[in-house]
Amino acid sequence: MRRTLNVIRLQLINRQTFIWVPLIILGAATAISILIYGMIPDDIAIYGGGGQAPLWYFFAIGISAMTLTFPFSQAMSITRREFFLGTMLTAIIASTLMGILFLIGGGIEVATNGYGVNGWVFYIPWLWEAGPLGAFVVYFTLALFFFVVGFTGATIYKSWGLMVLTIGWVALALVLVGLSYLVTRFELWGQVWTGIGSLGALGLALWGLVITAALMGVSFLAFRRAIP
Repeated sequence: MRRTLNVIRLQLINRQTFIWVPLIILGAATAISILIYGMIPDDIAIYGGGGQAPLWYFFAIGISAMTLTFPFSQAMSITRREFFLGTMLTAIIASTLMGILFLIGGGIEVATNGYGVNGWVFYIPWLWEAGPLGAFVVYFTLALFFFVVGFTGATIYKSWGLMVLTIGWVALALVLVGLSYLVTRFELWGQVWTGIGSLGALGLALWGLVITAALMGVSFLAFRRAIP
C-alpha cells in the first residue's frame, strides 16, 4: 500500500496538471460566463455550460497520466499494478475535489442569486434535483469518467498502437450509430427520453460509475501489455 501511495505522490509532483490548470480553467470559465451573462439585458435565469470546461480537461489529464508518468514510474521499479491503482486513486481524489468545488460554486450562486445577474454556471436545477449530495455524485462521475476515458485510450495506444486505437474509436462510433438507427427505426425515442427523465441526473451518474468501472477493467487488462 505504501508503494501505491507513492504513485499518488508521483502523479502529484507536477501540481499544475492535477491542480493549477483545472483551477485556472474553472476560474476563467466562470469569469467569462459572468461577463457574458451581464451583457444580456434580460431578467430571466440564464444557464450556461462553462463549468464543463475543467471536466473535459480531465480527459487530457488521463492521457498525460499514462503517456508521461508511466515511463518514469518503470524507471523507479514501480509495478504495473501499483501504478494503475495509484493512478486511479489519484483520479478519484482529484474528481472528489472537483465535485466539492462545484458544490461551493453552486452555493455561491444561490447566495448571490446568480452573481447578481441571474446567471448560473454550477447550480443547474436538473443536476441538483437530488440535493447537494446528488449534484456532487454527478460532477464527481463526470470528472472521473473523462479521466478514465483518456487513460484507457492512451493505454490502448501504448499497448497496440494508433491503428488499433483508431479502429476501436471507429467501432464505437458505428455501434452508437447502429443503436440510434434501431431506436429511430422502431420509434423508441419517446421511451428513451422517458427513461432518462425517470432516472434523473443522479440515476444517470450512478450508471456512469458502472460504465467507468467497466472502462477501468478494460484499461487494466490492456495496461499489462503497455510499452513504456
